[in-house]
Amino acid sequence: MTSATRALWIGTYPHPTGGPEGVWRVELDADVVAGTGSFVGGAPAAPSPSASFLALDGATLYAVGETESGSVSAFAVGPDGGLERRGEPVATGGSFPCHVTVSGDVLVANYGDGVLTVVPTADDGAFEGASDGGPRRQRHAGTGPVADRQEGPHAHFVAPLAHLGAADDGSGDVLVVDLGTDELRRHDPGAPDGTAPRVVATFPPGTGPRHLAALPSGHLVVVGELDPAVFVLAPVDGPDGARTYDVVARHDATHAPAPADGANYPSHVAVTADGKRVLVAVRGADVLAVHAVEPGAEGGVPALRHLADSPVGGAWPRHFAVLSGDAGEGGEVLHDLVVVANQNDDPLIERAVAAGPEQPTSNLALLRVRRSDGAAHVLDVLALPSPACVVEA
Repeated sequence: MTSATRALWIGTYPHPTGGPEGVWRVELDADVVAGTGSFVGGAPAAPSPSASFLALDGATLYAVGETESGSVSAFAVGPDGGLERRGEPVATGGSFPCHVTVSGDVLVANYGDGVLTVVPTADDGAFEGASDGGPRRQRHAGTGPVADRQEGPHAHFVAPLAHLGAADDGSGDVLVVDLGTDELRRHDPGAPDGTAPRVVATFPPGTGPRHLAALPSGHLVVVGELDPAVFVLAPVDGPDGARTYDVVARHDATHAPAPADGANYPSHVAVTADGKRVLVAVRGADVLAVHAVEPGAEGGVPALRHLADSPVGGAWPRHFAVLSGDAGEGGEVLHDLVVVANQNDDPLIERAVAAGPEQPTSNLALLRVRRSDGAAHVLDVLALPSPACVVEA
């Protein structure tokens, strides 16, 4: 067994009791093959307002500023793991940006008003100025039936097709998941400022689609926040070559009951590197749900078979990352290591008297997820103020 120290970048929200806000660097010792690990420690790496989502591209880390005015920041990652700003933050031109990714340009989903922001970058990862053609904003319109959540478009996730394996059609376009309009939108990130997207999938009313991932078959899985379910989408190539998607299956995201005074709200969905498991974090029940992927006959629609729901060691799991690693002897994967960002203070965790009332009980949790039955076991937790995003360094 070989344990190695690896680093994580953690984006955080402001914690109710105050304290450092921004990007944290956390280290853990982990042996993915053996399924063991523990946190070494963590420290603030850079102040940044409401840095709720991060994206790493080479030696540059990008962080959204999820505020009403909306911004995105770039940081150079030093050899020692330190962060240094690459210029000033850039206004996204949208409100409450909640997701960022990189595919040539920096792509930002603005939850508040549904805007997709495209920010060109220089060779060193810094943002290009307005004179160099950016940022560009692409807007959308529409509503859904849930009046207090779907009064307008709410872009929650942006996925470059180039990142989606077999789902990539080589176009360079990106998909945007719109919680407010129950739609999947397709954008050309190179299009001029103000270009409207094309709707390529429509979900049942009130789904509130939030995040997506791709299966090796080229099908997409999209998790609903308002309807706690995982939807399978099949690609359909039209006679004009334009690809759309049909919603062909719905699976309950979890079998865990919602709390008596609330509901279940799935947050993030991911597919393991070998495509054999779909993992979903569920707020409310505060579990990690695991589904087996069963290939469809003759290349047909894959089925999802629910395996297990396991406690995540904290409250309100907003995001998680499946740690990269090799299979064991014979190429068999026995388990996955998953780091979960539990955003809220957990009322079931007692603060140590010496720590005082300001010590957060929100945390990161390291889970070992068995492949055989999907059950997860909490290996370790690390108290952290309102973690919202986990990115492996």
